Amino acid sequence: MTNSLIFTIIALIAGSVGSVGLAGLLLLANDNKLQVISTYLTYLAGGTLLGAAFLGMIPKAISMADSNLVFAFILAGILFFFVLEKIILWRTCSNIDCERHIKAAAPMILVGDAFHNAIDGIVIAASFLTSIELGIFVSISIIFHEVPQELGDFGILLKGGFSRQKALLYNMLSGSSAIVSGIAAYFFMDAVKSLIPYALAFSASSFLYIALADLIPEMHKKTKFKESIIQILFICFGIFIIYFIKQIQ
Repeated sequence: MTNSLIFTIIALIAGSVGSVGLAGLLLLANDNKLQVISTYLTYLAGGTLLGAAFLGMIPKAISMADSNLVFAFILAGILFFFVLEKIILWRTCSNIDCERHIKAAAPMILVGDAFHNAIDGIVIAASFLTSIELGIFVSISIIFHEVPQELGDFGILLKGGFSRQKALLYNMLSGSSAIVSGIAAYFFMDAVKSLIPYALAFSASSFLYIALADLIPEMHKKTKFKESIIQILFICFGIFIIYFIKQIQ
């Protein structure tokens, strides 16, 4: 078993089931602390997603393939995720106070999350096949954006009538799709390495879409000066984490 495969499996477990488990532990906190933790993780995720896309995934893809094709895949990916969000209610709402019909939203959030996690698994596999360095900070970015999302998913499931135990179980089953898709993608891409730069470009589009279409608009709902400064600091810190990891590898 190669080092890249070992790192891939560890990252897949940490980025999927591990994120769900961490979010589940945070549910033990009281409501006020839970909201603060989730909010700050969302700010941090905005930075790590942007940093991973612009400092790692896109430059690496361009170094491996024609830049025009890479940017075409990024554009196509952004359009794809916009349509996906419309069709299957991917990331149905950004917090536990979703105004949609909760009982209808609960099963949809599980379906959408399973598909999303499957894509994350492919992202992780493609990044580790490129380099250990790229794989590490892509995985960190995924974990930082998965935890607050899973917190929101827990809220929807609990309001939809799920017990805490069932909400945790179903979220873990949904998260496990990343492990299946990631391992399959690892062995498939190993045989067709020419697809890796385009997989990275398409994956970068998902990071950009989440950060720019989901997280940042949500941040703009809070306009107080102090809150805005906190947001900027967390975004910058998230970008710095990616930059620091890139430098030490």
